[in-house]
Amino acid sequence: MKVKTLGLVVLACLLIGLFFAWKPLKAIYLSGVPAKLQRNILYVPTNASFEQVLDSLVQGGFINDVPGFEWLAERMKYKRPVMRPGRYEITPGWHNRQLIQHLRAGKQAPVNVVLNNERLPEEIAGRVARFLETDSVALAQTFNDPAVLAQIGYTPQTLLSLFIPNTYQMFWNTGARDFLQRMVKEHDAFWDKNNRREKARALGMSAEQVYTLASIVERETNDDAEKPTIAGVYLNRLKINMPLQADPTCVFATRDFSARRVTEYHTTFDSPYNTYLYKGLPPGPISMASISSIDAVLNAPQHHYLYFCAKPGDSGAHAFAATYAAHLVNARRFQSWLEQQGL
Repeated sequence: MKVKTLGLVVLACLLIGLFFAWKPLKAIYLSGVPAKLQRNILYVPTNASFEQVLDSLVQGGFINDVPGFEWLAERMKYKRPVMRPGRYEITPGWHNRQLIQHLRAGKQAPVNVVLNNERLPEEIAGRVARFLETDSVALAQTFNDPAVLAQIGYTPQTLLSLFIPNTYQMFWNTGARDFLQRMVKEHDAFWDKNNRREKARALGMSAEQVYTLASIVERETNDDAEKPTIAGVYLNRLKINMPLQADPTCVFATRDFSARRVTEYHTTFDSPYNTYLYKGLPPGPISMASISSIDAVLNAPQHHYLYFCAKPGDSGAHAFAATYAAHLVNARRFQSWLEQQGL
């Protein structure tokens, strides 16, 4: 009888213990992220409250026990007035403890910020805003802030030369100023490679000047094989103080980016960027310049060409000439081809 009573007491204690242990056990190990998710990325905005994070977790289907998550978040000191922002990759099947540890530690999943060949700083701002939390307005304002630019050694005219087209991994909540600082590091690392700074000095040019010329080459051709020869033409013109007379600079000056042909309107438009009217390089780049265009300037071959024009046909290739007379022959051939095409 005593043994039976003792057994009942033990069983009752176990049941009572299980009753009190059930809530923490369920909250910690038996509930959490569902085994299947429609999406596995959680975004926590800057200055978000715990309630906002909880709402995002619920709306995204990341937790299956809201009370249990809240209970454990308090005990693990994850619940705060202002939560840790970021972009987090969530693993299906995690229990609440793993999920909270991951978010609390700020283990972000980086994003790939892709920069191509945008023409203007505001276009770069719009492009970057596709990948980061900060919006295009905040980025554009930072790009145009003289005080911010002075700190990193640029002006609104030269800022484009900071951006090297590439894919950069960074955190989603990277701010506008932090983005610029990252670009400074990437820019410096780029110019420190392959003797680029030494090659620029050998040309008697700064990195910004090389980039400016490279941006012109970038807009002259899509053919990487031709870029060094075209760069050489412009370097030859600079050496003899001949106007660059680069059509892309006139297009940039007028902002007539949809123009299919350069006309007298473009070449007579008064702007320091118009290299038909003003000798030397324009005040800054006319677009982002690709790595191939930058290296084309730095590694331009020695030749005597001073002129080039499009070859007949749709190849996009150019005919080069050392004299104006030879250039006129090439130009007439191209003009005749245009007339034959009804253009």
